[in-house]
Amino acid sequence: MEVQEIERLIKISKERPLLPETYVPWHLEPGSNDIFLPEILTSLHGLEIYDTLSPAQKLELGRHELVQVIASYAWGECLFCLFMTRHILTLPLDDVEHRFLLRELIEEFRHQEMFGQAINKLGGKPIRQSGLHKFLGQFSNKYLPADYLFMGSVSVELVTDIYGNYARKAPNIYPVLKKMFDLHNIEEARHILFTKNLLKTYAAKAGYIKRTLYSYVILFNILFVRTMYVKKEIFERIGLKNPDKVYKLAAKNFKKKFSETCLKDIIGFVDEWKGFNRSTRWAWRWILDAKV
Repeated sequence: MEVQEIERLIKISKERPLLPETYVPWHLEPGSNDIFLPEILTSLHGLEIYDTLSPAQKLELGRHELVQVIASYAWGECLFCLFMTRHILTLPLDDVEHRFLLRELIEEFRHQEMFGQAINKLGGKPIRQSGLHKFLGQFSNKYLPADYLFMGSVSVELVTDIYGNYARKAPNIYPVLKKMFDLHNIEEARHILFTKNLLKTYAAKAGYIKRTLYSYVILFNILFVRTMYVKKEIFERIGLKNPDKVYKLAAKNFKKKFSETCLKDIIGFVDEWKGFNRSTRWAWRWILDAKV
């Protein structure tokens, strides 16, 4: 990315900041017809059991799963901020990349606070990450090189952006959530643009083996976040019988839905730098049910 373009992004961040405390209408309570998550993104939609749920159970399913999504993303953003804080120490203070990443850090920390406030507003109780998720998240954050971590971060940002687009475009979404996703979409667009262009320089220098490794890093980051969204405890909370069985059905259903709704932009990004080859294509098809 040209220096002038990065300077433009920095200028927008400084001169047109979007502050969650004023941009999001926190004073509004959910209306009687408001929803928290579009049906297409809920784990049970499309299954026979979904048609047996009461309207209240469907609403609660969306509330709990929305809380889980934004809590998981906030946790991932926090890990990425730890990495970025270390990374900018390797860059000169007046370097344009250093200056942009400082602006990104400021915005990412605001996003984490905003997600936390939204969870409190919804009366949510996020289910904590599993021990495996914690270990993998902290290990990769500490030991993977910068280019691999940027690859992982942009994949998670693209997934969250798609979630936000579905939610903010739903006609009866709770206004607090609409504005929250509007804000996040606007600021993440700058982060994604910068990161994609940064990664083009890495990918341009990468041979077959490194492109293969990049592809696997993205694949497992997507799997990492997807497996934090659907939880057995949620089905217990909304009063479903045999939550273990429901969870198995929901996880299988959500894998298919996630592939159909959330992977298009990521597949396009990986395809740009030839990340799909004989060593990776089978894994994307098997693990993510991706159409590649």
